[in-house]
Amino acid sequence: QLHIVESGGGLVQPGGSLRLSCVVSGLTMDYYAIGWFRQAPGEEREGVSCINASGRNTEYADSAKGRFTTSRDNTKKTVYLQMNSLKPEDTAVYYCAANLYCRPFQGDYSSWGSWGQGTQVTVSS
Repeated sequence: QLHIVESGGGLVQPGGSLRLSCVVSGLTMDYYAIGWFRQAPGEEREGVSCINASGRNTEYADSAKGRFTTSRDNTKKTVYLQMNSLKPEDTAVYYCAANLYCRPFQGDYSSWGSWGQGTQVTVSS
C-alpha cells in the first residue's frame, strides 16, 4: 500500500504562485498515476490534475489548464503541482491520491486510493 503526504500549501496573494509536493512511500510509485484533487468548504471534491506512471502524459481540469503544471520525480518519490496565477477560487485543501490510470480523475473517485491528509491553500489579499 502507498502512503502519501502532501506539503507546500500556504497563504498567497492573488496572482502568486505555490508549488505543492506529494511524497509517496510504501510500494513503488513507478506503477501508479498520481492525481491532485481539491475540496473547498461546502464544495464537492474536484479533480485538478493527473500524471500517469511514466510521467509522459498529464491531464488537467479546465480550471487548471494554462496555470497549473504537474510533474513527477520517481527517484525522489515525489509528485509536484506548480500553481501559477492563483485566484481566490483556488482556495481549498489539496490532496494527492494514487490510481493505476489517470482516468477518471473527475467526477468518480472510487478507483483512487491512498489519499493523503491534504495541504491547505489560501489565496487572499
